[in-house]
Amino acid sequence: MKDGEPASDDLRFRPDEPRIHPSAELKQTRLGRHCDIGPRVVLRDVVVGDYTYFERGGEATHATLGKFCSVAAHVRVNALEHPVERVTTHKISYRPNEYFRWQGVDEAFRERRLARRVEIGHDVWIGHGAVILPGVSIGTGAVIGASAVVSRDVAPYTIVAGVPARVLRPRFAPAIAAGFLALAWWDWPKEKLFEAVADMQALSPEAFLERWNSTQS
Repeated sequence: MKDGEPASDDLRFRPDEPRIHPSAELKQTRLGRHCDIGPRVVLRDVVVGDYTYFERGGEATHATLGKFCSVAAHVRVNALEHPVERVTTHKISYRPNEYFRWQGVDEAFRERRLARRVEIGHDVWIGHGAVILPGVSIGTGAVIGASAVVSRDVAPYTIVAGVPARVLRPRFAPAIAAGFLALAWWDWPKEKLFEAVADMQALSPEAFLERWNSTQS
């Protein structure tokens, strides 16, 4: 190897920088390594973990997503509430500044929305057109069915679907789910992830846990 040339193993890895489609709109948003933000995605006050991607037309507000999440097209993460207890649900009551001078934003209502942040763990798959309502927490490894409306917290490694979303079944047996939460493969360095890909493709969850737990002992 000549001076200045990269080490041969560096060629295994693509650049860490996130990919953002030109039509996407991001405001007060922090992206991790290898994030992929698709066409017409709108993110406002969102933290996106490493390797997580949004397909076209997705939207998220006041939310945190972990690593390796798969967000399908037209998903809405934190569909902001409106003040149904007021005279009107229209934003004239909480953002009158858009229509009148000397009328400011209703800061109390803004803080109410901010307090109901959506928290999503690692390795979560959110299906096409799903809606996640304010304040919901979705555990690591969960699966959200297409067009589901999620109004309650979802436990780790649980599959939910429907309107409102209901539990269909666990993704794995409890011992396997606990094993993955302990293994926390999503936190591995890229060198270890590179080596694990073949086993992710070929091994059962049980065999994967057995093999990779042994490498850490």
